[in-house]
Amino acid sequence: MASISAVLPAYNEEAIIAETARAMVTVLRDLVDDYEVIVVNDGSRDATAARVAAVAAELPAVRLVSHAVNRGYGSALATGFSAATKDWIFLTDGDKQFDAREIAGFIPEMQDADLVVGVRQPRRDPLPRRLNGWGWNLLVRLLFGPVARDVDCAFKLFRREVWEAVQVESGGATFSAEFLVKARRAGFRLRERRVTHLPRTAGRATGARPDVILRAFRDLFRLRLSLPPRTPPATALAAYGRVPPQGGGAEPG
Repeated sequence: MASISAVLPAYNEEAIIAETARAMVTVLRDLVDDYEVIVVNDGSRDATAARVAAVAAELPAVRLVSHAVNRGYGSALATGFSAATKDWIFLTDGDKQFDAREIAGFIPEMQDADLVVGVRQPRRDPLPRRLNGWGWNLLVRLLFGPVARDVDCAFKLFRREVWEAVQVESGGATFSAEFLVKARRAGFRLRERRVTHLPRTAGRATGARPDVILRAFRDLFRLRLSLPPRTPPATALAAYGRVPPQGGGAEPG
């Protein structure tokens, strides 16, 4: 069984981050022998860092990594992924809108995949956020072709070499789209799996802020203009001694 690094980005999540980190430890220790939980405190102005530090003192598998100032969701993910030391990286948010136990269903999928991406069905967010998400996924598909049905779903499991092989420039909300677009173009195999999505019970979402949205559109169109031609799968994966099956990764349904 592969080892797993769980990455939890957090911004002003003092009310729930400690519970989320502890729950993640409980889930992983029942699944694998070697694991770590990395909480990335993205310049929170509340007691998020203190809450995580207290959990880390109690549970050595928990690690706190902090940004001195808020740098954005994508930057928090990049910091966490780069800090990961295990074979596979698991991403979920620190706001507890997912049931971390469902990672157990993702692990078997990794036998034939390099990334397993969650699909929120149904998505338990307010209507404006659901509409924004539908439009965003449609735009990504129009610009880049099939990528994933739920590009921004914060429930992903992937091999660490995927992160090491792609270079993501966006530090904001376009991070996940750019990561998946580049991973698929590099020939990595992607599968999708339904995940339960829960209503937010604490903290405050920032994805609908006008500045976040404008930055996301700017980064997405910049990516479209700068993206190089498709890389042959064998070229991208040769360094890892693996060549994907003919036809590349599985197309989203």
